Amino acid sequence: MYEYLEGEVAGRTPARLVLDVSGVGYDLCVPLSAAFPERGRARAWTHLVVREDAHTLYGFPEKSTRDLFRVLLGVRGVGPVAALAILSGLSAADLVAAVANEDLKALTRVKGIGKKTGEQILLDLRDKAPRLASEIGAKSGPAGTPGAKPAARDLHVEDAVAALVSIGYSDKEARKAVEAAIERAAATNGARDLATLVRSALAG
Repeated sequence: MYEYLEGEVAGRTPARLVLDVSGVGYDLCVPLSAAFPERGRARAWTHLVVREDAHTLYGFPEKSTRDLFRVLLGVRGVGPVAALAILSGLSAADLVAAVANEDLKALTRVKGIGKKTGEQILLDLRDKAPRLASEIGAKSGPAGTPGAKPAARDLHVEDAVAALVSIGYSDKEARKAVEAAIERAAATNGARDLATLVRSALAG
């Protein structure tokens, strides 16, 4: 129904993006590490999931990542929530590499993806890996949020925890992962903006 939406960012959290398109606000579920800005103009490549009780829009910063999301939906046992969790825990390029290398461990590190589902993903996508790699290209790896500013720990901890909880982490697990990410950033003098913090927590 919608190929993409382009408008002004009216709201942004790690897991959500609200786009104001000609006065209409579209609420989109997005991967946790998606490189959307916190303000200004943005384009989101979309996928609409229609169910009896809800119409849910999913948004992605690149068409190739949106298309990979759709490929994941074709895997038996993988619904939109699981597909979004996979693309939150792995960049599109890393996911394709995991499939190409039959790296089950990389898939099962994603919260909610067990051995059986991971094996099904490898089975269903194995023959598609070369085409997917070609479509995604080198630009589909994780990127920082444009214009993001370094932030003090207390400003982003709760947002990062909430983001992880939204994809299936318990509050305790989320806080532990975020604290570890903060410690790694401090040890390496790395960036501590929200997007980087979430990606680091997911990577473990």
